[in-house]
Amino acid sequence: MHHFDVETLPAGRWRNGGGATREIVSWPSDAEEFGWRASVADIDRDGPFSAFPGVDRTFTLVEGDGVRLVCPGEFDRPVAPGEPFAFSGDLALDAELAGGACRVLNLMVRRGRWTVGVGRSTGPVTPPAGHAGVVYVLRGSWAAGASERPLTAGQGVWWDDTSAPDGAVLPLTPDAAALWADLAPVR
Repeated sequence: MHHFDVETLPAGRWRNGGGATREIVSWPSDAEEFGWRASVADIDRDGPFSAFPGVDRTFTLVEGDGVRLVCPGEFDRPVAPGEPFAFSGDLALDAELAGGACRVLNLMVRRGRWTVGVGRSTGPVTPPAGHAGVVYVLRGSWAAGASERPLTAGQGVWWDDTSAPDGAVLPLTPDAAALWADLAPVR
C-alpha cells in the first residue's frame, strides 16, 4: 500500500495553460503505456481537455462549485461535487467552470485491460482480492495500515492488483468521507 498527499505531489502544467495535473500513480510504473492512472487535476479556467484514445475516464469533482463538460453531439453535462462521471477518453471535450477554479480526481483505464468504478464511501473500504485501488479522503480522518498516522482531506492510499492492503481502510471520525476507485483487470 502506498500513501500520498496531493499537496506534496509535483504539479505539471497543461500545455494549454488551463490547469495542472498531480499524478498519484501510473500503473505499471515501468511501462511505456499505463494500464491505469490516477491523478488530481487543478482546473484554473474554461478550456479543452486532452484526448486519450483507447482510454476510459472517470472524473470526480473534489473541490469547487462545479464543472460543465461539453462534447458536441455526445453530451452536455454539469458535474456536481462528489459525483463521478465516466466518459470515453477518445472524445474531444471542453470544461466550463461554474464558479472559479476547481480540483478533480481523474481515473483513467486502458480500455479492454482494466475497468474502474468510483464511489463515495463513509464506511470501511475492503478491497476485493486481485483488484487495484485508490482511496482519496474528502473529509474527516481515515486509517490505512497499522503504523501509519491518520489520513485527512487530500491524502490517500493506492495499491496494485498484487498488493492489496491487509484489512480495510477505515473511517476514524463521524464526518469521514472518501472516494474509492476500485480497479479490476479484465480477464
